[in-house]
Amino acid sequence: MKSGFVNIFGKPNAGKSTLLNALMGEKLAIVSPKVQTTRHRIKGILTDKNYQIIFSDTPGIIEPKYKLHEKMMKAVKDSLEDADVSLLIVDIKDDLEETDKIFSGLYLKVPSIVVLNKADIVGKIKVEETKKFFSEKKYCKKVIAVSALKKTGIDKLLNEIIFLLPEGEPFYNDDNLSDLPMKFFVGEIIREKIFYLYQDEIPYHATVLVQEFKEKTTLTKISADIILQRETQKGIVLGEGGKMIKELGIQARKDIEAFIGRKVFLELFVKVRPKWRDNEMQLKEYGY
Repeated sequence: MKSGFVNIFGKPNAGKSTLLNALMGEKLAIVSPKVQTTRHRIKGILTDKNYQIIFSDTPGIIEPKYKLHEKMMKAVKDSLEDADVSLLIVDIKDDLEETDKIFSGLYLKVPSIVVLNKADIVGKIKVEETKKFFSEKKYCKKVIAVSALKKTGIDKLLNEIIFLLPEGEPFYNDDNLSDLPMKFFVGEIIREKIFYLYQDEIPYHATVLVQEFKEKTTLTKISADIILQRETQKGIVLGEGGKMIKELGIQARKDIEAFIGRKVFLELFVKVRPKWRDNEMQLKEYGY
């Protein structure tokens, strides 16, 4: 039996969350085209009769600008400390020297696989050149090209991960997919819809706090607050005549119902908390 922690690191928008979902065969991490969608360390538990892999999706590596960013980078640091294997994900179109500088600064102590993501949108020559570039780096044990979105190369990557895992007993019961509560995933689904429906600053200035999650006989009743930084943002989130918040509720409810497998009654409230991203007490309240 093999068992261990396999943690995913990389720049924002390299495809970490999409890779976690592809490896798990389940959508656990929210995704959007915008950077910094992931704010938490999200664990996915993949169990087979021969292995248990605890994957961790981590926030994209950035220079912190406020306390929320500091919390996000702490999640990255914690993931570095308990990893048995590291997956260093690269957007194959990115600046390789810059990415190498970031990976070199992680001071990795465990075997690391460099995962070349989005390999399907470049030619074979580019893939081979990038493989050669990373294979010569000290931190690199293996280089594997994938498309996390199209799920190509995932089986090969999984086999390589299993090969590098230490022997050991499972950490979790085999029916667990994550160690996070359902309320967390509900909040993330709502936040994902905010990333898709609203432009510019709104997604980065917003967070979601699930206040109520009650399973009744015929449905699950959920009440959630959308927290914003400025009063002016409230009107944007609500939309004219409440049009935007209604659309947000419809889209979020559909995905929540698919995720939990039950009918959902969803209530959304918009609240303004100035400078919440730099407020230690509020960050704790919102789960950071």
